[in-house]
Amino acid sequence: MAIAEDLIFDTKIAIVLRDDLAVWQKLNVTAFLMSGITGQAPDIIGEPYIDAAGNRFNALSIQPVICLSAPGERLATIHRRAVERSVITSAYVEEMFATGHDAANREVFTQFSPNNAKIVGLGVRAERKLVDKITKGAKMHT
Repeated sequence: MAIAEDLIFDTKIAIVLRDDLAVWQKLNVTAFLMSGITGQAPDIIGEPYIDAAGNRFNALSIQPVICLSAPGERLATIHRRAVERSVITSAYVEEMFATGHDAANREVFTQFSPNNAKIVGLGVRAERKLVDKITKGAKMHT
């Protein structure tokens, strides 16, 4: 089976996390944000994985995901850039950590606008250069 090493995508997926989150928060937010991107673009999901013993596993994203981090102020700027460019993102606000289910998350989310939201994470999928412009100033997550 040949592997396409030069596979280039027209779009780019970036997850940007606030740099002061606890590890469990980073992992939790990343999972939520990626699920939003998958919901918006189900065509990024490939075929199921099957191991040598014939066990079946979930299909995964066919596209790489870049993980970035930024201080809160920079993340707010990234959020505003996405909104100004009409790019639909996955967004997670700090107050969602205190809720326990989707309806409560959506309810608390309605209380904020781009001017006052305490964004802790954004998931963006758009044309490559546009994602680069939106996420400018964020650093590779380490």
